[in-house]
Amino acid sequence: MSASERRDRDLRIRALLSALSPCLIAALSVLITGCGRSERVSSSSRTTRSASRARATSSTADHASAGSPESLQEQYLRVIARVEPSVVQISNPQGLGSGIALDDRGDIVTNAHVIAGGGPYEVTDSKGKVYSAKLVGSFTPDDLAVVHAEGASLRPAQFARSSSLEVGDIVLAIGNPLGLRSSVTSGIISALGRTVDEPNGVVLPNVIQTSAPINPGNSGGALVDLEGEVVGIPTLAATDPQIGGAAVGIGFAIPSSLALEIASQIVKHGHVVESHRAYLGIEIASGISNEAIIAGVLAGTPAQKASMEKGDVIVSIGSTKISSPQEVAEALATMKPGEEVTVQVITPAGAHRSLKVTLGQYPGTGT
Repeated sequence: MSASERRDRDLRIRALLSALSPCLIAALSVLITGCGRSERVSSSSRTTRSASRARATSSTADHASAGSPESLQEQYLRVIARVEPSVVQISNPQGLGSGIALDDRGDIVTNAHVIAGGGPYEVTDSKGKVYSAKLVGSFTPDDLAVVHAEGASLRPAQFARSSSLEVGDIVLAIGNPLGLRSSVTSGIISALGRTVDEPNGVVLPNVIQTSAPINPGNSGGALVDLEGEVVGIPTLAATDPQIGGAAVGIGFAIPSSLALEIASQIVKHGHVVESHRAYLGIEIASGISNEAIIAGVLAGTPAQKASMEKGDVIVSIGSTKISSPQEVAEALATMKPGEEVTVQVITPAGAHRSLKVTLGQYPGTGT
């Protein structure tokens, strides 16, 4: 080939290359030269894998945000790790239950029925360390109490505003059912605003219903949301009247807002100073037909001021019909101090009386 022919060939090659994309030029360069091939391929492969991982990570994040099982499990693990150190076991000679650390000084909120019967009390933390404890105060109408664990330095729980709960919210119950320390069950908020009766005659208004299993020993523990904040204090499971045992999947918890307020008053004053519960000031007995008979009227109470008398049978409070002593407590549990209501009674002589009563505030109780 002559020099002029070689020159024409080179000009044609350069013209062709100038028309190609940079990527294709690089590829042709690799093929023509043969050097650095392995390194270039490896670099290209690393870039591709990095891009794939980035896309996979983005896809995983999108999947997690959509509520994947992996994401939910991770939330459960985080919640348990956060809350478990704040939940303790409380025991006395009569039995055991659970409690939640209010602060890092050893103050613990629990159910009043957990500490019923008196001490001595022992508190066992999530790591198994045991402390002696004393009762600070209790408020039986709301089934709440505070004990103080001597020398304990517990992680305080975070309390949520229970008013923000919605039916369907996922919750975990953490406590010590049957003495199995730091046990966890899960469920949802099944209903709000329930009024329930406890076996000891206490009526709890505005409680939370949950499907998270609540067993003996869970009482006083923590019902928490997926943020790891306490939304309620499990207190009892519903009873199935047909089988006489606990109804599966129906448990109740005291709202966290109420529990925190009452417990804070007990820590500060040793007793409740503002109960927010309506009060008549009467003692109730059951008649032959289970009617609600006034067995006593306490001095200086709203009932005395309204001229309610011993022996009267209560037939209604406000718009609520009364046919048993328990229904008196249930009606008052839904009312507020300062509210004016009409109480209908039948005297021992059979006369009907209609009495206007301004409800008082249920007096606080101490230890």
